[in-house]
Amino acid sequence: MKKYLIIVLLLVSNLTFAQKYAFVDSEYILKNIPAYEAANEQLNQLSQKWQKDIEVRFQEVAQLYQTYQTENVFLSNEMKVKRENEIVEKEKQAKQLQQTYFGPEGELFKRRETLIKPIQDEVFKAISDVALEKSYGAVFDKASGMGIMYVDTKFDISDLVLVKLGYKTN
Repeated sequence: MKKYLIIVLLLVSNLTFAQKYAFVDSEYILKNIPAYEAANEQLNQLSQKWQKDIEVRFQEVAQLYQTYQTENVFLSNEMKVKRENEIVEKEKQAKQLQQTYFGPEGELFKRRETLIKPIQDEVFKAISDVALEKSYGAVFDKASGMGIMYVDTKFDISDLVLVKLGYKTN
């Protein structure tokens, strides 16, 4: 009987302090925003164009190397060194161009920031507004593997944890 009483008390206490949670599918939301789809298409076209440009550069390097391999026997040491340097320089330029377009701070990243981030910020603001209106304690994104999109700050216990660990005082 004691066990049942404890279980009932736990359930009742959980119900009185229960928070409302919600889920969103950010992929679904973004796919239904025409500006996002247009921006994505623009980025894809730009990416394909740049990728073709880079592939052409690497094909030039491969062609130079292949020509060097076939003519290698007939070249003087000076010419061999000159051709090798030329191949290395062309390959270096192709890799540099690849970094310029697709690197962590490359043009594609910058364009994505310009085109997509404002839309994502708008979606995040809308999620936050809905969460506040509906009094949700948290909103999870099921598209990103249950990532949290919104959390009411009144449920943040970070400072309490720091106090408990002795790194902060009340």
